[in-house]
Amino acid sequence: MAETSSKKPGFFTKVKNWFKGIGKYFRDTRSELKKVVWPSKKQVINNTIVVIVVVLIASVFILLLDMLFGSGMSLILDLAAKL
Repeated sequence: MAETSSKKPGFFTKVKNWFKGIGKYFRDTRSELKKVVWPSKKQVINNTIVVIVVVLIASVFILLLDMLFGSGMSLILDLAAKL
């Protein structure tokens, strides 16, 4: 069996390849960002309003549930204290 001797890359070759990889990463990132379809100002404002309304509705719902469970728990504790 013949062994194939493959020479390991040296330190400077590794550093050079590392910097090439960084450059390729930024080139690829830039080309991908050119493909992005950014929303218009009107779409951003509309989506922001929708998010704020949904958050407000959810917070009111959670507040009501908290008040309901809190009063239920205090009722149970008052009944248990009377026993």
